[in-house]
Amino acid sequence: MKREESLGYQVNHLARLMELRLRDRIAATGVVPGQFAQLLALFEEDGLSQRELGLRVQVDPSTMAHTLRRMERDGLVQRDVDPADRRRVVVTLTDHARSLEATLTAAAEETNAEATRSLSPTEQGRLLKLVGSVIAQLQSDDASEVQ
Repeated sequence: MKREESLGYQVNHLARLMELRLRDRIAATGVVPGQFAQLLALFEEDGLSQRELGLRVQVDPSTMAHTLRRMERDGLVQRDVDPADRRRVVVTLTDHARSLEATLTAAAEETNAEATRSLSPTEQGRLLKLVGSVIAQLQSDDASEVQ
């Protein structure tokens, strides 16, 4: 199989290129792309448990714990034991992270716009729908394999 004919190769290559562009745009904030998905999820809903956050961004628990330690060190999140359930760790954004939301989301939008500027709005929508369908199929396959 040629690389150009492999969906996996092409999507992975695209993701690496977009990550590099995003990294350049957000470097001044001190945030790295590996923290980006967690921040976006917390911008959508702050106060998730560490487990919930891991499930939303599809990161395994040990990697999530490491990433959150770094994010805590960098002043982006705070982790606290839930007083109602001491087994649960709740992750919340700091004021510093909240102050970066507009900058970070603008950088993501600029990166997406750069990547899709040769596509019409209809093509952009179709691309997102197709990628979403492929992701849903793979997630569905994963779920059925667990059962």
